[in-house]
Amino acid sequence: MKISQQRKAVFGWVLYDWANSAFVLTVVAGFFPVFFKSYWCAGCEPTVSTARLGTANAIAGIIVALMSPFIGALADARRTKKKFLAPFVLLGVVFTICLYFQSQGAWLSALLMFTIASVGFNSANLLYDSLLIDVADKDRMDWVSSMGYSIGYLGCGILFVFNVFMVMNPAKFHLDKPGAIKMSFLIAALWWIIFSIPLFAFVKERFPALKKGIGGTVLGAFTNLKETSSKIVKTPGVMLFLLAYWLYIDGVNTFVLMSVDFGMSINISADALMIALIVVQFVGFPSALLFGHLSRKTGAFTMIIVGIIIYMLVAGVGSLVLQNQTQFIILAAITGLAQGGIQALSRSYFGKIVPPERAAEYFGFYNVVGRFAVIIGPPTVGFVAFFTRKAGIPSSLASRVGMSSIAVLFLAGLVLLVLSNRYYAKGVSVCDR
Repeated sequence: MKISQQRKAVFGWVLYDWANSAFVLTVVAGFFPVFFKSYWCAGCEPTVSTARLGTANAIAGIIVALMSPFIGALADARRTKKKFLAPFVLLGVVFTICLYFQSQGAWLSALLMFTIASVGFNSANLLYDSLLIDVADKDRMDWVSSMGYSIGYLGCGILFVFNVFMVMNPAKFHLDKPGAIKMSFLIAALWWIIFSIPLFAFVKERFPALKKGIGGTVLGAFTNLKETSSKIVKTPGVMLFLLAYWLYIDGVNTFVLMSVDFGMSINISADALMIALIVVQFVGFPSALLFGHLSRKTGAFTMIIVGIIIYMLVAGVGSLVLQNQTQFIILAAITGLAQGGIQALSRSYFGKIVPPERAAEYFGFYNVVGRFAVIIGPPTVGFVAFFTRKAGIPSSLASRVGMSSIAVLFLAGLVLLVLSNRYYAKGVSVCDR
């Protein structure tokens, strides 16, 4: 690939993170939890709405987890990852737009739209992640992956600031507050689709597409899936890494999905919650680049460990001891230090140990792990809080106990990651098998 073409490819790939991060921040982490609790699920006990939201996230995770290996195998069987990416982007965008039309009290249909949009987003992400192999060699993967997350934080942060301004000043846009929040969903969907265009225009897949019929594609997908499964099972270092990733990324995803709901449950104001989310984005922008830079000197493994420890302290200690809105925002900033780095370096760390010609397939399994992680953390927070409350503990303290429970997942992930690195230190990877 020529230098100019490579730069365009990196630009297009990185800009997709700018595009789809709007869905993560504006919809998943920002306004949907607030709107769900106060508008679509108005009048519900806080722990009930938390359990409903956690369950919806878990269902979306299960669907994506079941689909991911086969999606990746199909994409690799035809070597057309971008063609498989496009329909999932459209699925996510269309059902995000559908949120605009859900009426007050319609909690079930709102959760359905949100679940389908999440399936589209996460399925698209596995194919997007696998394209990292096509735009960067092993020496640059940590940096390019970190740049993607960094630019993603910046882009969705800019959009979120605008959306928060619109929600806080709806009259300036000839809207009421519910209308402004619904409009933010619509804007996020349009942002996602528009800034996805450079990826489809500039990213060229490393391996030429294979001209196979439907029958040959499906058969090839099943064959590849079987071979990949066998290789992963026979490579202890990869298995341990995927188990470690499953646990610690569960904690990261839980923070993204449930932190606003948690804040509302302990009486943090909506304005403070929005400020906290903005702080995470603008701290995450330089921090993701910093993690990528430091990984060149210390290695991705060391920086992932640093990120896990930060999260473990915020979850296990911070969620129990924070007393006011200022402390909530400070903890959000500390989380932002690690969030982008741990995600970016986990992606590139895995990308460097898989065969490039089967990247989508391996990232299908990587995505399965990430999606199955989502079925543990959010419902755990929701149900631990719910049953703690049922035991007679005050509602605010029950919510704190629920959120702090995910520290155990970070600790277990840390232990398994250390064990997996012993194999990688010996140079044993999937590519060696």
